[in-house]
Amino acid sequence: MIFSPTTLCDARIIDLEVRKDERGYFARTMCTAEFASNGLPTRFVQANHSHNTQRGTLRGMHYQRAPYGEAKLVRCVRGAIFDVIIDLRPESPTYMRSEGFVLSADNGRTLYVPEGFAHGYQTLVNDADVIYQVTCAYTPEAEAGVRYNDPSFRIAWPERVTAISSKDASWPNFEETLMQEL
Repeated sequence: MIFSPTTLCDARIIDLEVRKDERGYFARTMCTAEFASNGLPTRFVQANHSHNTQRGTLRGMHYQRAPYGEAKLVRCVRGAIFDVIIDLRPESPTYMRSEGFVLSADNGRTLYVPEGFAHGYQTLVNDADVIYQVTCAYTPEAEAGVRYNDPSFRIAWPERVTAISSKDASWPNFEETLMQEL
């Protein structure tokens, strides 16, 4: 695996080292020793699979509040998505910055999302499948989010939003979230 930094502190892109032959290819997607040597968590407690039928589907921007914060490994295994993360850690040098990545079955990339980041994605094609592993089990009372089109983050989603849950569409702006948490 090839670990590359992003513009956001502690987030990484992980590219596969593919070994091809006449049958196809083989690649490792997780290795405890390599993750540890790159300063990443090695224990993931839950794996999730999201199937999205419609191009333009948007899921996010989600996070879990402490002490249930979670780091994620996100990978698109069918189709393609535009994946976005936002650094919400007040002590971070990249606090309030966002960055987007194309993850697809073709490029095989994995995004490591650190604890304390909001995360979401938009599908770029019909029938996109996303798998992700998390370091903390889903805890409903710790669930939080910010609105996908919050002007504080200026996210340039590549597609018109064609499907979004009512919960994701109604997350508050980040400023409102801060006021509620004070």
